[in-house]
Amino acid sequence: MILVTGGAGYIGSHCVRELQERGMDVVVYDNLVTGHIESVPNGVPFVKGDIFDVELLRQTFRKYGVDSVIHFAAYSLVGESMSNPAKYYHNNVAGTLALLDAMIAEKVGYLVFSSSAATYGDCGNGLITEDSPQNPTSVYGQTKLMMEQFMQDYDKAYGLKYVALRYFNAAGAHRSGEIGEAHNPESHLIPIILQVANGKRDHIGIFGEDYPTPDGTCVRDYIHITDLADAHIRALDYLKQGGKSTHYNLGNGNGFSVKEVIDMTEKVTGLSIKRAIEPRRAGDPATLVASSEKIKRELGWKPQYDSLESIISSAWKWHSSHKNGYDKD
Repeated sequence: MILVTGGAGYIGSHCVRELQERGMDVVVYDNLVTGHIESVPNGVPFVKGDIFDVELLRQTFRKYGVDSVIHFAAYSLVGESMSNPAKYYHNNVAGTLALLDAMIAEKVGYLVFSSSAATYGDCGNGLITEDSPQNPTSVYGQTKLMMEQFMQDYDKAYGLKYVALRYFNAAGAHRSGEIGEAHNPESHLIPIILQVANGKRDHIGIFGEDYPTPDGTCVRDYIHITDLADAHIRALDYLKQGGKSTHYNLGNGNGFSVKEVIDMTEKVTGLSIKRAIEPRRAGDPATLVASSEKIKRELGWKPQYDSLESIISSAWKWHSSHKNGYDKD
């Protein structure tokens, strides 16, 4: 049995759906602070709980015979992490320590961890590999890096095997259109642009156009949510087959600027997207683009939705039919 923490959140729910569709046994553990119970598939056990609740975690491990964990539960707003670092160090760092302690106590030996490209910071304009320096420019990235370091120590001391997946910009929605991205407030670029298309906001703000990039706006690597889910499952299979603890980048290897994403969204939706230039945000590197050659080579992973148009099209399928997310329209 696989426990998915944060399994009612955006990335977690898509991973749960992919696990279920492949006939794997899964239980969702989520406090529903940012997650949505509506995203949990019928037939999947759900436990409402916090990762700080070590006793409830241990009870859940025992009740369902959990042998592995996929860990998504964390706060993830870069800007908020800079203005309220205490919230992020408490939840992301201390919360993960509680989870690890519960796993060690119950002899749950495998962990796939949702890390982030934010652990690298600003690496310039080249492709980021797993060996690139990790110098986070945000508190959020710092918490993810600290969590990776904890796992290394827990592996050495207790034999806990883990894979840390450092992924870039998760985007898109499930092919069924039944689940998708629904944050409140929304912070990710593509759904914010689609809110403009849906008439939910007046314009899209572009945070700075004086970066050292071709059009002056930040460049990011976008990866489809279903491709992310597939990588988590492959990573877990790898560990269960005796693989050593390691880390992988997840991205498409192609960078798109904010303006390019807006232009593609206009193409997909057939609608004009009003835009406005606003000041830079603290902690935003100019360029983040991944090399994913390591996971392709070692785990046979390959993105199935590797074009920006396909990613935005799947997101539009969800957002155009769920203008208020999981709330009733």
